[in-house]
Amino acid sequence: MQVERTRWYRVRAVANGLDVSVATIYRAVESGALRAKRIGTGKGAVRIPGDALEEYLEACESAAVTRAGQAADNDAQDFATGGAA
Repeated sequence: MQVERTRWYRVRAVANGLDVSVATIYRAVESGALRAKRIGTGKGAVRIPGDALEEYLEACESAAVTRAGQAADNDAQDFATGGAA
């Protein structure tokens, strides 16, 4: 997904761009993992700034790399011990 740092995105546009559900994006916002602003009165509309989206994607990428590295370490350890835990 190409992200413009100064643009504000709708939740559905972010979900479509990342090929995830709208609920996934709302969960990320509610957990604080993805910064967003509520605009308007009442329930309002949720908008996600481009710079926040870039930060979120970088954090997701870092987490994936870390998990992959841990899995590789575990595989190597299992190999070294003959698969016994």
